[in-house]
Amino acid sequence: MRLPFVLAMALRESRSSWRRLGFYAGSITLGVAALVAINAFRADVNSTIHRASRALLGADLELHTRYGFPESVRAVLDSASGAGTPVSFVTRFSSMALAERSGLTRLVQVRAVAGAYPYYGDIVTDPPGLWPRLGIDRIALADPAVLVELDAHIGDTLRLGQASFVVAGVITSVPGDVGLGAAIRPRIYIPEAHLVETELLQFGSFAWYQAYLQLTGADEAEGFIAAHETLLDSAQVGTTTAGEREEDLSRGLDNFARFLSLIGLSALLLGGIGIASGVHVFVKRKLETVAVLRCLGATQRTVFGVYLLQALVMGFLGAAAGVALGLGVQASLPALLADFLPLEVTPALHLGPILTGLAVGVWVAVIFGLLPLLTIRDVTPLEALRRPFDGPKPRRDVVRFAVYGALAVSVVGLSLSQAPRWQAGLAFAVAIAVTAAVLWLVAWSLTRATRRFFPRRAPYVLRQGIANLFRPHNQTVTVTLTVGFGVFVLGAVHLVERNLLDQLAIDARPDRPNFVVFDIQQDQREGVKELIEERGYTVSELTPIVPARVAGVNGRTVEDLLADTTDARPARWALRREYRHTYRDTLTSSEELVEGKWWDELDEERSGEEAPERVARISVEEGVATELQVTVGDHITWNVQGVLLETQITSLREVNWARFEPNFFVIFEPGVLDDAPQIFVTLTRVEDETRRAELQRDLVRRYANISALDLSLVQDTIDTLLGKITLAVRFMALFSIAAGMIVLVGAIATSRFQRVRESVLLKTLGGRARQVTQVLATEYLALGTLAGLTGTLLAAIAGWALMVFFFELTFRLPIVPLLGLAAAAAVVTLLVGLLTSRDVARRAPLAVLREMAE
Repeated sequence: MRLPFVLAMALRESRSSWRRLGFYAGSITLGVAALVAINAFRADVNSTIHRASRALLGADLELHTRYGFPESVRAVLDSASGAGTPVSFVTRFSSMALAERSGLTRLVQVRAVAGAYPYYGDIVTDPPGLWPRLGIDRIALADPAVLVELDAHIGDTLRLGQASFVVAGVITSVPGDVGLGAAIRPRIYIPEAHLVETELLQFGSFAWYQAYLQLTGADEAEGFIAAHETLLDSAQVGTTTAGEREEDLSRGLDNFARFLSLIGLSALLLGGIGIASGVHVFVKRKLETVAVLRCLGATQRTVFGVYLLQALVMGFLGAAAGVALGLGVQASLPALLADFLPLEVTPALHLGPILTGLAVGVWVAVIFGLLPLLTIRDVTPLEALRRPFDGPKPRRDVVRFAVYGALAVSVVGLSLSQAPRWQAGLAFAVAIAVTAAVLWLVAWSLTRATRRFFPRRAPYVLRQGIANLFRPHNQTVTVTLTVGFGVFVLGAVHLVERNLLDQLAIDARPDRPNFVVFDIQQDQREGVKELIEERGYTVSELTPIVPARVAGVNGRTVEDLLADTTDARPARWALRREYRHTYRDTLTSSEELVEGKWWDELDEERSGEEAPERVARISVEEGVATELQVTVGDHITWNVQGVLLETQITSLREVNWARFEPNFFVIFEPGVLDDAPQIFVTLTRVEDETRRAELQRDLVRRYANISALDLSLVQDTIDTLLGKITLAVRFMALFSIAAGMIVLVGAIATSRFQRVRESVLLKTLGGRARQVTQVLATEYLALGTLAGLTGTLLAAIAGWALMVFFFELTFRLPIVPLLGLAAAAAVVTLLVGLLTSRDVARRAPLAVLREMAE
């Protein structure tokens, strides 16, 4: 093979077909752009987090506990402070805030601060410079959302429990906090010196106590933890270093970015399909040229090298354009994903994603284009004397099978490289393969079915349009793959979003509660009930809540289980968390018994018998039972406010956590916890939004410690959260849709010459331009309808699999939106096809015949 000849021929061939090659190159541009944008954005986020790792935590070390620091830990912190180590404290809990002027209330997250926290990073306020005053003056600093929702202004008074604070300003930036956190629970900062005055932290109140230490670095932080590990574990005090916070944030954001990369990868693979289709048509049109070159003495390797070089150049140009576009998209992603980011991310140029994008783009172009290019090897000099449509039959040799294998390995390798976990990458590769195989099979079946069951008595334009589905140089497979794949991606994203919103939506039936009151103390039960009922609302049963912790499982203490290093040990979180139990004699509508028996069944079995002395009976949610590795008949020892209580599991329950009911992990039989310290929660329904706000206000004014929540706010928060996530997902899905459109336009453009020749023959035989347009419309409408229906069917299967196996939630199929998506795909395919082929019906027969003769 002579390289100068190959270069010269490749250049000559490109001059005459640069438009078609441009379409092929554009097929992978968007896919490369998506990958470069996401991978460069990942690099931006990781580098930003790494540079500001201490600012994310605000200190070098954080100690945190659910119960307050015991005297032993306080002594260690006081000793460290006395030795010159700066120590700060933050107490964090939820409560109601009441705006005195407007009378409006809102559930907020209170953060009581003592000390010079944060030691790294700046908390920005408006007006500026207010943060240092928090430790001196009796003021409050709030998120802007608090003032908006309470119709309050700077200078107004907010009441938290029994204490009042003047709002001195708003917090505009807190290092390490994600923007969506303010939408879920807006924050109010107060001095810890005035926390006791609020009287908010009573029995059962859920609070986090945090201590922040400024040390010399990671080594000293690890040394502090190692020196006091036994004490901290025994006091159930957790630790977080700046490095661990960096790693946690990086891991979470990296997983989300990798998930978006998989969607971008689908656009790249779709572009690969466009490459394969375009090269297939291009090669078919070049068979005569190849045969002539063979007659002139060119070897198989030389001719193959000419067109392989074109594929390489095509891939490089498409990838280069994709890199340029991806860098532009990279600059817009920080604004799009700002609510998910803990810090302000500044885009920078990263060589790794650029080189990776170029390499992947070129490789995809070559590996997808190799299969149709292999046909060139089978062209003999004799083909120059045969009719053009008598092309060579592809050989099934080792090289072809090796290319198939390399293609499969490439798809799997790219999926694994972009996925957050190898299981997800493998599942994505399988899904891509199955989707492509099903779409190809549907297209293949369509061509065979229309040929076999041809509607010979149908109108002429309908018969001609259907015949186009199996004519030589047809684009049935390409159009079905591209349109069907795009519909599949968009449909799957929509199904997951719709099902998640349905699962998390608050039940809006007329009899369902929409207002919850919690943290009710025992002596407040009657007063709360009277206050609600005197306004004409029905109070559901006040549900008791008893906090407790696991002290032992089947005779083994928690300390012993935590020290166990075998895989048989229960999950650490299940052993260390605080549970909130209740007791009752019936199941709720959101629960279903899956194993064992309920109290009444057990009592019936023992009726007439002398009641044996037994331990207390409990029913456990099946998920927690799995994590604790217990089942019916096993024993759990609970620490209920310092009192050890032995219990036996008599049943397991399946709980629908998405339903708004008072659901619990563990339920005790009545009579066991009746005298234990407990708080209560109750539900009611208030139709009018204004009345709900008034009820919140009156409850807070009478009982400052009580929290009340309007569930419409919860629903709005859920909608906001999922809306932000799906916006990012849809943004990346648009790359797949746009890539599909490019491939569709390219597929139609590549067969333009064939269509023009057919239209000329029709016009020569007396056909009109309107009839030619109707023939094309029939073909594209049939292809779009079939591809749309197939894509939606595959999307339904993928959505079901994701909801059931990944999210572990029930699946509902929204028929109307899916049918609408299929119809939209058919209409878009029809419009693109007609617009791209608009000059086919307009060309004069004589002009076309002259071109063909030339």
